[in-house]
Amino acid sequence: MTTRDKYFRYVVYLGLLIGLVFSSFPVIWILSSSFKSNTEIFSIPPELFPESITFTAYNNIFQNNEKIRFFVNSYFVSIIVTALTLIIAILSGYSFSRFNFKLKRFLNLTIISTQTIPPISLLIPYFGVVIFFRIFDTYMALVLTYLVFTLPYATLMMTSYFNSLPKELDDAVLVDGGSRFQALLKVIVPISLPGIVATCVYTFLLCWNEFLFALTLTKSTEMRTLPIGIQLLMGQHSYEWNEMMAMSILGTLPILLLYLFAQKYFLAGLTSGSVKL
Repeated sequence: MTTRDKYFRYVVYLGLLIGLVFSSFPVIWILSSSFKSNTEIFSIPPELFPESITFTAYNNIFQNNEKIRFFVNSYFVSIIVTALTLIIAILSGYSFSRFNFKLKRFLNLTIISTQTIPPISLLIPYFGVVIFFRIFDTYMALVLTYLVFTLPYATLMMTSYFNSLPKELDDAVLVDGGSRFQALLKVIVPISLPGIVATCVYTFLLCWNEFLFALTLTKSTEMRTLPIGIQLLMGQHSYEWNEMMAMSILGTLPILLLYLFAQKYFLAGLTSGSVKL
């Protein structure tokens, strides 16, 4: 290894270290602050680690049914949207990958074009639609709205993965007297687990972290999701910073566990195949 290569490696390591510190410090500060009192959080000079660990913020959350409801709502909406997105994306992705039909290319281009529209520009139109159908402040409003944002990219991901699988797999099932649906259900879906997991993780993350539409399309605390619940801790005269930090940590755990569990499949699903229109 030449001296130039060594210097280059040191620069790369230094850059990675700086990036690690820069990205991990906010998480460490949030975790530490969740075990502090509000007074200690704003102590001068500030301290990274608490002088005395307290679980007051976590106790206040778990003993408050309203705050527990924020988690329940986020779980319910995210799981429902993820399940519906997977079913529709698998069926539509398989159709785009295996069949030729009129307007196929037009539909593909339409799906791609929807990803270029800023979501905030659709806020008022969707609010009007929700009011028109009288589903404001309901689970239905959130589920239908989130489906609009998750389905296009999920369909592209599943189409891409199905394109990477040989069509001879389908033909083998058809030769044995099976149907297209049997080929999809018994052969294609089981070997498409990486693509399905990648789609699942993407969809769940989008729903779990969404703030703007959840804020606009719901009104009562019974329908608020976790991101809105964290924002509600910012009162007019005081902020419950330690509870905000604790809810942020609790809200991050499902995402972290989901990613750790599905990391291998997630990365394989993202890197497998290419989008073929």
